[in-house]
Amino acid sequence: MNKKQKKVLVRIIIAAVLMIALLLLPLEKGSWLRFVLFLIPYLVIGYDILKKAFKGIMNRQVFDENFLMAVATIGAMALGEYTEGVAVMLFYQIGELFQSYAVGKSRRNISALMDIRPDYANIMVDGKLQQVDPDEVAVGTEIIVQPGEKVPIDGVVINGSSSLDTSALTGESVPRSAVVGTEVLSGCINMTGVLTIQTTKEFGESTASKILDLVENASSKKSKPENFISKFARVYTPVVCYLAVALAIIPPVVLLILGKDPIWGQWLYRALTFLVISCPCALVISIPLTFFAGIGGASKAGILVKGSNYLELLSKAAVVVLDKTGTLTEGVFEVTEIHPVGVSSDKLLEYAALAESYSNHPISLSLKDAYKKSEGAKDYDSSAAERVSDVKEISGHGVEAKVDGIQVDCGNIKLMQSLEIKVDEAPVSGTVIHVAIDREYRGYILISDKLKATSKDAVAAMKLAGIRKSVMLTGDNKTVAEAVAAELGLDEYYAELLPGDKVSKVEALLEKVTGKDQLVFVGDGINDAPVLSRADIGIAMGALGSDAAIEAADVVLMDDDPMKISKAIGISKKCIRIVYENIYFAIGIKVICLLLGAVGIANMWFAIFADVGVMVIAVLNAIRALRVK
Repeated sequence: MNKKQKKVLVRIIIAAVLMIALLLLPLEKGSWLRFVLFLIPYLVIGYDILKKAFKGIMNRQVFDENFLMAVATIGAMALGEYTEGVAVMLFYQIGELFQSYAVGKSRRNISALMDIRPDYANIMVDGKLQQVDPDEVAVGTEIIVQPGEKVPIDGVVINGSSSLDTSALTGESVPRSAVVGTEVLSGCINMTGVLTIQTTKEFGESTASKILDLVENASSKKSKPENFISKFARVYTPVVCYLAVALAIIPPVVLLILGKDPIWGQWLYRALTFLVISCPCALVISIPLTFFAGIGGASKAGILVKGSNYLELLSKAAVVVLDKTGTLTEGVFEVTEIHPVGVSSDKLLEYAALAESYSNHPISLSLKDAYKKSEGAKDYDSSAAERVSDVKEISGHGVEAKVDGIQVDCGNIKLMQSLEIKVDEAPVSGTVIHVAIDREYRGYILISDKLKATSKDAVAAMKLAGIRKSVMLTGDNKTVAEAVAAELGLDEYYAELLPGDKVSKVEALLEKVTGKDQLVFVGDGINDAPVLSRADIGIAMGALGSDAAIEAADVVLMDDDPMKISKAIGISKKCIRIVYENIYFAIGIKVICLLLGAVGIANMWFAIFADVGVMVIAVLNAIRALRVK
């Protein structure tokens, strides 16, 4: 408990003791002494509520829960119902204290889950370690991370080896090894050895800062239920106030016209009871708290949701479109076969690797790696700089370049067809790179990319989570795509797509989505930013290092496990289910109790349950969203 909560608790105890003591005293009912004595616990427990109500009236923001409590309790005291006036204020404050504690606990839980902001960075100054503010560390600085410390800034290991606890980022408990050359993200905890890391980003651009910024700003993007509750409270509160006034005036006037006793006090009491029952605290508090807890629970599982509006949309996901490379497959390409025609295997690989020297495409990188590992390979970087010229990259087709002044064309079958070069039939078990030297076909190189271990289970889990259609998009040839789709159990696939084709295909699929159904696109986040933006919900997978992914996606998975897709959908559905449980429960109880209060069956004590009791139950239910299986 914080200081403010402790003060409220002390006031509650004092007011409760005073009220019980006064009930035991033989005070004459209706006497001034009894009124003055009961006024003491009433002001002890309710002065802040009265103050807020007065400020609201002065600021022309009259109709809120403070106004309702003030009017109801002052009215009860005026009618001589001193015990009930104090009790209403007392139990209201108990409910508010409980709500404050529950919200604080949720925030502390989320803060603990996301406790990844480093307090300092170690740098070497005159042979001694010195702790500095991470904000002061420039890009390229060498920092030392000792066992038990958090990695403060993204960088690359240049000395040492260790195991890293990445659970705060990914939600996974299995440590990851870090050796020289390993890229490490801020927020990880160094477990064993001492690491020297050369920073690659400023602190403000590092992973830990981005994650915390996303979580902190998530509450600003409100869902439809949250917006509905805000609008509902603005309309509902004045309406019930007017109904209470009508309940206090109309029945007695009618009775008076009929020549009967108007019993003004009884109807005024019923109107005040009506006001206490009508307080919308349960809705106003529990709905935002549920979304807050849902976002926190998702963060615990390694899933960053940028706002409660995206959590709501994700719960309606019906179609999932997945990029193949890096999402369903490892995205790590390796040369598995070389089939030369008229040249040696080494020469074919050498020309292909040099032609691809200026490309950072994963397939190009695999060709370079294979060449560097081959026998007789010369220094690659200097060879490329001296021997390669006139490089032209053709999107979705391949690369044209001159190596030692000889024309080399390296790419897929579309490139060969555009150059009218006849190619040999190639297998379908991977990506085929055809090579022409001096415009003569010289063979092909087979590059394979294996499926992720969890991809098949992930597709099955998505269907269990309510996904009706799963679609794969890929630039690979049709036969490879068909084999992958069949193995994973996907409903549809579209192959041989250029980067721009993916956006067009997603737009075509969006036109087929009807009603409240939503289309989700899942990509590796590096080159899928346009498609992530175009889909109803964009999920970037394993993309913490990609600025484009974090900017474009609505949901960011902190690792590359496709099983997190169904988990994210499950979390969103649980959160929305709790939201509507609270809405139906709170409104249902309110309506029943309002009717009972209007006809005189429910008294002020019943009203206290309808207000405080419903709020407590709704808040307890909301906190369930924090728990993620």
